[in-house]
Amino acid sequence: MLMSGTVTKVKNTAVQYIARQAILDVERKIHAYELLYRDSNNNAFPMGVSDGQATGRMFFNSLMFVGVERLAAGQRAFINLSDESLLQELPNLLKPDNLVVEIVERSKNIPELVKMVAALCKRGYRFALDDYDGNPKWQPLIELMSYIKLEIETPIIKTTMMIKKLKRSYPDIKIIVERIETQEHYEFVKNAGADYFQGFYFARPEMLNHGNIEPSKLIVFDLLRCTAKQDLCFREVQERVSKDLSLTARVLKLANSKAGSQKIEMKSISQAVVYLGEDAIRQFVRVLALSELGVDKPAELTKMGLVRAKFMQLFLRPGGEEMAEQGYLIGLMSVLDAVLEVELSIIVAEFSLDSSLSSALLSYQGLLGGALQLTLAIEKNDWQEAEMILQAIRPATKTKYLYDLAMESREYGDDVFSVVKS
Repeated sequence: MLMSGTVTKVKNTAVQYIARQAILDVERKIHAYELLYRDSNNNAFPMGVSDGQATGRMFFNSLMFVGVERLAAGQRAFINLSDESLLQELPNLLKPDNLVVEIVERSKNIPELVKMVAALCKRGYRFALDDYDGNPKWQPLIELMSYIKLEIETPIIKTTMMIKKLKRSYPDIKIIVERIETQEHYEFVKNAGADYFQGFYFARPEMLNHGNIEPSKLIVFDLLRCTAKQDLCFREVQERVSKDLSLTARVLKLANSKAGSQKIEMKSISQAVVYLGEDAIRQFVRVLALSELGVDKPAELTKMGLVRAKFMQLFLRPGGEEMAEQGYLIGLMSVLDAVLEVELSIIVAEFSLDSSLSSALLSYQGLLGGALQLTLAIEKNDWQEAEMILQAIRPATKTKYLYDLAMESREYGDDVFSVVKS
């Protein structure tokens, strides 16, 4: 879990900033956290940043990479959403579990908004109307809301009267009162019937800083997650690759290179997939992704990942193609912590790897873990260690076999890397 005010488990210096503020119930227990955009350690909404910019940056730099559940410590999370295009794409971005989307008061085109919110409600999403001011234009939206948020007004009786009016008209909608700064405010709105409370009187926003992957790398990272699934969906691969011109060009270039003397020119991702087949496109997509992620890292780091992946694939092939494919993935992922400057445990969690793969990567357990240890020993040219590991995991295999695999893996790394970087 992220700790407040620190960069936890992340070594990247490209720090992203986000804050959360507790929303409490009548017993002052945490009901939810509102997640708030920040652009520095200054715990306030930045000047000169539009609602749309803040929403987009928080979505793509924090919510999608770190995850809502971790940012909200497993509690319900409230997020502001002012961008209608993002609202339309919400099902593709975030799951509805423990999520409440706040419709901000600056939203326009209410009829279109009502249609989108109604459709999303059917899919399990919940909504809050933020900073409700009593304007009749909100009437079509209110019945779709799970929450209505009010700000403390002066005099306080304006707020208490609004609470009572809303509770009479919409008894099933929960009322949250914001900007509570004194005990007196709290007592007034609680007695008026408010359900939840938020403000400096209870807690100031708590800063949660985290490392970040650049936007172009987010696409590639998502592509890697896509290819980590047991059943590869070519449409998902194509959609993700198509978002990045450089990545698209590299995929086609590799496919054309694979065609070689057959002189088949690949003109689309779909064509490349048909020609290469599932195993090859899965492998090459991962190779390309690793290259893109390591674009600002030493070239040898990318090549190291390729060599590890190929060695593990070859070593594990006697156990079947599925085992060999898992070995290739583990080999590539074993360098991702250095490529992304993010702890491997976080990467494993983001990929949702099954227990056998995650334990192999993090603690060298099982045959996959032993093969990874063997790969690392050979990489360090520690053949004494390699022989000991080999005796433990596959005693019938001769050491000479490892020399052959190491040579083939290095040649593979050189060949593929030259195509990727050309």
